[in-house]
Amino acid sequence: MTQPVNQAEIHQAILEQQKADDRKRLMANGVLLLLLLVAPFLMYPVFLMKILCFALFAVAFNLLFGFTGLLSFGHAAFLAAGGYTTGYLLSNMPGLTTEVGILAGTLVATLLGLAFALISIRRQGIYFAMVTLALAQLVFFFFVQSEFTGGEDGMHGIPRGELFGLISLDNNLNMYYFVLTVFIACYFLVQRVVGSPFGQVLKAIKQNEPRAVSLGYKVDRYKVLAFVISAALAGLAGSMKSVVFQLASLNDAHWHMSGEVILMTLVGGMGTLLGPVVGATFVVNVEYQLSQGPLRDWVDPILGGVFVLTVLAFRSGIVGEIQKFMKKNLG
Repeated sequence: MTQPVNQAEIHQAILEQQKADDRKRLMANGVLLLLLLVAPFLMYPVFLMKILCFALFAVAFNLLFGFTGLLSFGHAAFLAAGGYTTGYLLSNMPGLTTEVGILAGTLVATLLGLAFALISIRRQGIYFAMVTLALAQLVFFFFVQSEFTGGEDGMHGIPRGELFGLISLDNNLNMYYFVLTVFIACYFLVQRVVGSPFGQVLKAIKQNEPRAVSLGYKVDRYKVLAFVISAALAGLAGSMKSVVFQLASLNDAHWHMSGEVILMTLVGGMGTLLGPVVGATFVVNVEYQLSQGPLRDWVDPILGGVFVLTVLAFRSGIVGEIQKFMKKNLG
């Protein structure tokens, strides 16, 4: 005779597992935060800021692709829109504080993301990806032909200015800790979004959209909001990047950049919170190391090989494979 299922024990076991997962996540976040705080004393701060900007870009993309299942080939448009807007305002409005310029760039990217979403969201799969790519190319050609962007020469000499009119961002350490603070805030925002009821609906849409529709969810609204949040964070990454490097260029708007953020997400671990951060760190480091040696002309083919290898053999990415290993061997 089978024993009756004790629902209270099952519920308690689930709660204990969730608490254990939360403790592990908190410990991992604490270790990561400690490393980031001391990192500028061990490495060049500007290089670290580049990693943080691209990590935020990848985290933003992962919210749309990894948790909602929407593959956008046009996210470079939001990165560039934020960068160009912030660069133009800070260069031409001397009294403007840096944080206002960054917020303005983020707002423009958000509005652009809303426009993209309203046009493309009713398409699915490869059709959605192609629509976002086409829209991004339109934005790219707009930046090429616009005088305020500097065209192919780009926008140079963007002033870093002062934070709240008090803290000079020309100091690399000050700039680093500002970028780090913004990154951490955005990372925990995405973590909160993913863990919220809204995030659970996004996961349901990714796993089985017809079932989510049958349960009464207005999936198009959820997807539009996810797209807009993702675009806003990507624009914020572009705005900070333009201030860090004092440069906004067409490279940020090129379709190659949209492909690069896909690579970062897949290599790190699509659908994981830490994966895009690890992927961005890996890709930026590989590009830097290769560009300094005899393989500088082979950066793109090598990264292409990494992409193919990841898709064929390590589809869960670095973080995903580590999580699978730990679950299998450590319970």
